[in-house]
Amino acid sequence: MNDFVDIGAVEDIPVRAARVVKTPQGCIAVFRTATNKVYAIDDKCPHKGGPLSNGIQHDESITCPLHNWVFDLNTGQAKGADEGSVKTYTIKVTDGRILMDTSEFIPEMAAE
Repeated sequence: MNDFVDIGAVEDIPVRAARVVKTPQGCIAVFRTATNKVYAIDDKCPHKGGPLSNGIQHDESITCPLHNWVFDLNTGQAKGADEGSVKTYTIKVTDGRILMDTSEFIPEMAAE
């Protein structure tokens, strides 16, 4: 079951930029593209831990500011010769507000 929480307005994020949301699982980078699409991924590059929110955004990709690894904002997968991925998070935009699915932050309960 999805449990969405309002994390801000789309307009709060400049075009081709990101904002960071702190969660129990760590920081999440929320990106706004030139076409006003919004994506959320882990803010930490798996290569050297670079802050992806500080990377260069191009189309629906982000380039890590430390070592130029490129990630697809849709899937979180590294592109080109780079291997690895970052977690993506479910978000939706309603009436100009960004809603993030918080159920992805709740640890699964172990079966008894």
